[in-house]
Amino acid sequence: MIRIIFTYILLISSFSAMAQEYLGALHYRPAVENQQAVSPARATHKTTALSLPFFEDFTGTEFFPDTNKWVDRKVYINNSMGLNPISRGVATFDAIDSDGLPYEENFSTVLRYADSLTSQQIDLTGYSPSDSLYLSFYYQPQGKGFEPQPQDSLMLYLRKTSGWTRVWRVPGSFAKPFEQVMIPITQQSFFHAGFQFRFVNKASINNADDIWNIDYIRLDANRNINDTAITDVAFVDEPTFLLKDYTHMPYHQFLANVSKERAAQHSTSIHNIGTSGTNVNYGYTAKEVVSNTSLSTANSNVGLAADEEKTVTFPVYTNTVSAPPQNDYVAFENKYWLQPNGSTGPVENDTIVRRQVFHNYYAYDDGSAEKSYYIKQYPTLPGKLAIEYELTNADTLKGIAIYFGRQVPLAYRKLFSLTVYKNIAYNGGIDDLLLQEDFLVPAYLQQHQFYYYRFKTPVVLQPGKFYIGTIQPALSSSDSLYFGFDQDIDASSHTFYSILNQWKQSSIQGSVMIRPLFGLVWPTGEHAVLKSAEKDWDVYPNPATDLIRLSLNKNEATPYRITDMAGRVVLSGVVKGNEVINVSNISKGVYLLHVGDEGQQPQKLIKL
Repeated sequence: MIRIIFTYILLISSFSAMAQEYLGALHYRPAVENQQAVSPARATHKTTALSLPFFEDFTGTEFFPDTNKWVDRKVYINNSMGLNPISRGVATFDAIDSDGLPYEENFSTVLRYADSLTSQQIDLTGYSPSDSLYLSFYYQPQGKGFEPQPQDSLMLYLRKTSGWTRVWRVPGSFAKPFEQVMIPITQQSFFHAGFQFRFVNKASINNADDIWNIDYIRLDANRNINDTAITDVAFVDEPTFLLKDYTHMPYHQFLANVSKERAAQHSTSIHNIGTSGTNVNYGYTAKEVVSNTSLSTANSNVGLAADEEKTVTFPVYTNTVSAPPQNDYVAFENKYWLQPNGSTGPVENDTIVRRQVFHNYYAYDDGSAEKSYYIKQYPTLPGKLAIEYELTNADTLKGIAIYFGRQVPLAYRKLFSLTVYKNIAYNGGIDDLLLQEDFLVPAYLQQHQFYYYRFKTPVVLQPGKFYIGTIQPALSSSDSLYFGFDQDIDASSHTFYSILNQWKQSSIQGSVMIRPLFGLVWPTGEHAVLKSAEKDWDVYPNPATDLIRLSLNKNEATPYRITDMAGRVVLSGVVKGNEVINVSNISKGVYLLHVGDEGQQPQKLIKL
């Protein structure tokens, strides 16, 4: 007996060590619909070449490069992947193409050219090597993603009259601060009307996201190798949200307890990139977008030493607007500005427009995923995930929105269940399960980050805490399902996972991107997923050993097939009425039983 108990303890310990939470590469970055519409697949060359000086710090656009300056759109313009960027906005090079999909979807060991960023043509016919042209930029490996491998690289090409030539290359490495590079333009063959420069990364496809960030590009004459100083003051970080705990929530729930939900202040960061101290005036104006109602205004000033970054704060305004129809769209728009004394830098990075959106969902995340989150479970036990939220007033939960990270191979056959709990058994108590919907699969949309699952039966929730989440079934290949993960906002105190049927609080700082959906109106423009109709058949016994019997509502010949969790057909045929199917030759495991048309929802079948 002692030996048996000791063996059991060892098994439990090994299970615990194996089953835990992890972060993985995202492999997925879809544009939202309006971004997809305004950016062409590839910008055409401008009819008139650009002239010097050329400057870009990626503040003026989001997601896609500015087509007035750049030809292609393969890189990702953002303010979330850079670690302490020079100014707000970076261009991120990775292993994901312009549609937000991996360059290679089937193999994880391919090394290939991936993203590129090519300037529009720049007319250099009026210049010569004696004019001392320099191209400078800052680069950073890894940032907030995964590091590029040693065999990966970031390269710079310049266009001669006869074609492209590589002038700079750096191999992959772990994260480090942004580093400035100075490239002299010295060869006469570069001085022509169609001069261009191009950044390219070579990536180990799907080994990781292989992140490189580029910021603050300058090309001009009359420079030298020591011309690294910048006279500029710029915003660096995104302003914080106006809410205390959430990033988004329904407006009627906000109005029900404004003092509880509203943050004490909001803030942003200002960076003096120059080599001498300066004073900066800064402030913001606020309005409600739909009604154009003015909400607040504020201004102040701050002194910044050379190369100093400071966080500046603002009191949160108390003005609101009247409640619209339940869960209808409300947006408070803050326009932040700064006016540095004596700055000769660009004006694009002197302004930020940030919206605090209220709609029909709660969220801890900011909508931008940097990595994927997943849990590894023991094969014979389910893996559970639960995110905690809280209502002030009773409300009706209509569904759940999930941002999935892609996997190689694709996880679209990984089954999971959606769950809603009134309480979970963390620090005592029991799981109070209100709803569970099974046999769902992940989806990856190219025009929306979140996939929407609508419940067949909405759940009426009373005021107080509730939990939404997923279950990854045991005895299947549904382990390690990837969810989008926002590293910038920490909701780990509201995130719980369960393996060995024991809930634990997440130890990874960030937000798993799973949102509860409320309200009378489904979000316009979003992809609503309606579950298929109720099955008109059943199977028993289940689990089964040798024989199963299908109970069909219709007494007519009906095709069936049994597939493994990878989608391979292991048995198929036609049945009628309550005929028996012999499954004795199928190996033990979990399968999907498909009956009738392709569109019918399958049922899990366990073979003992």
